[in-house]
Order: sequence, then structure tokens, then C-alpha cells
Amino acid sequence: MSLFRRILAIRGAVCCENTVESISVRVAELYRELLERNSIEEINIVSVIFSVTSDLTALNPATALRKAGFASGVPLFACAEPYIDGYLPSVIRILVTFSGKKAPEHVYLHGAEILRPDIASHKKTPETGA
Repeated sequence: MSLFRRILAIRGAVCCENTVESISVRVAELYRELLERNSIEEINIVSVIFSVTSDLTALNPATALRKAGFASGVPLFACAEPYIDGYLPSVIRILVTFSGKKAPEHVYLHGAEILRPDIASHKKTPETGA
């Protein structure tokens, strides 16, 4: 572990339903989990980028994050995930750029683990028990 901070990036994704409630809850959960697992304070976040599959139209994830009371001083950006044949639907991806000291632990939740089984954390959760 380095004693000096450097710019790092952490990835994550979550599957959700196309409702305001689902997007609101799942985006906040993903963001909290990323920060918690990686001991990141919002003061050290440079920016957050979201991508969204085309079937999720009920709410912008950046709006969901702000409404949940997070990232008030952080630049947020959302864009459309490109459609690729066979892609996993109903996914919001996140890329958080931050100043930190240790290698990030990426977080994939609620079915999004299938996207990156090679780097998805396998933290035990009450919902999955695994």
C-alpha cells in the first residue's frame, strides 16, 4: 500500500427495474457500497460517471444519487450504454474517480455480478447469503 494518494477509479454496476423507486434505491445502495467497501470519503471523489441501458427510462441515476443526499459537491454525468447484441438489460454502471491510496474493490449487485465475475466482489449479503 502506498503512503501517497493518487487518482484511482472504481467500477460497479447494479440491475434494477424501470421504476423511480427501484432506480433510486439501487443507485444509492451501489454508491454507498462502493464508498464503504473502499473507505472513500466524498471529499476525495473527483467525479462520477453513470451509463444506463436503454430500457431504464424512469429516472436519471445522477438525479437519483442527488435526491438520496449524496455527491452534492461532486460532478456527475450520465450517458446511454451502447446497445450490443446479447447485452444484459436493466443495468446501471458507475465509474467513480477518486483520490486514494489502495487498489479499489469493485462492486456489482443484484444480478450485475455476471458482467464481471473476474472482479466482482463476493461479499456476503443478507439478500444472497453468499
